[in-house]
Amino acid sequence: MTFGASRSWAKESPYERFFDFIAPDVDRFGMLAEHIDNLGLNAIAISIEGNRHIFIFPQGKNLNPSTGGTLPFRGQRPVVLTAHYDRVPGSPGANDNSAAVFQLLKAALRLGEQNIDNWMIIFTDKEELQNGEGISEQGSFSLAKKLKGNGYANARIFNFDACGTGGFFVFSNTVNYLLKKNDRPGFYDAGQTIKYLREKVLETARSLRFNKALLVPIPFSDDAGFLQGGIPAQTITMLPAIEANAFASKLREHPGLADQIIAGSLRNTAAYQLLPETWRCINGPSDSHLRLTPEYFDQVVRFAVELCKG
Repeated sequence: MTFGASRSWAKESPYERFFDFIAPDVDRFGMLAEHIDNLGLNAIAISIEGNRHIFIFPQGKNLNPSTGGTLPFRGQRPVVLTAHYDRVPGSPGANDNSAAVFQLLKAALRLGEQNIDNWMIIFTDKEELQNGEGISEQGSFSLAKKLKGNGYANARIFNFDACGTGGFFVFSNTVNYLLKKNDRPGFYDAGQTIKYLREKVLETARSLRFNKALLVPIPFSDDAGFLQGGIPAQTITMLPAIEANAFASKLREHPGLADQIIAGSLRNTAAYQLLPETWRCINGPSDSHLRLTPEYFDQVVRFAVELCKG
């Protein structure tokens, strides 16, 4: 594995706007919306409680609910691929989460080429929380409530986050820990949904012969807001193999580490150093293109497309 100092990979569509997207003062929403339009994708922006989310649907689906129609797949079980496009102020956000955004753009183009049409992609706003904010302020929380109220309660949501470094798939089982500690009504159904989504990602990895895959608790992403809003989601991330294997060992050696990860209480503690280096580099100036491994990007694209076939 080599980190990506070269920019040659960004000559291929849709990555040609990647470096504009991670520029310091860019309007990420505006640039992303413009790029999606130039790619000819079928998209609509929807504002929910001040957060602007971008929806992409297969070509030919009606995106004019204001004229009396409804968004596609209402009352059905579409596959929904999500990635947040916001970033922490002061961070380029190359891995968190620009890489996944552009990987899903590539997946959208490929899905169109293959005439697969039971999917939607959502680029979410407000994944990153400020000090003092909780899950109810996360964009995916109000988004999930809106989706649930508009006929998408059974959507199969797969959330892609920090997928730009490494070729080792890491599937989050963080939600399982929460479900075990919560007996609220409805959480049994949420557990069954999570079980299905988990089996789906493992089955997809096997079908593509991606043998490097790990199931571990990871820091919450948009899956926290989705779960709280009533629609469970499965988060997918990537790590270098050496970091993934070392992290699995540390979880076994330090039984309390998983609880600290789930509680979000690791930062400013000695245990923070137990996290993979890739995760410690996000949300700051180190999250630049220099830590990306674009030779693995197509693995993520293929994985996202395969999820939409079932």
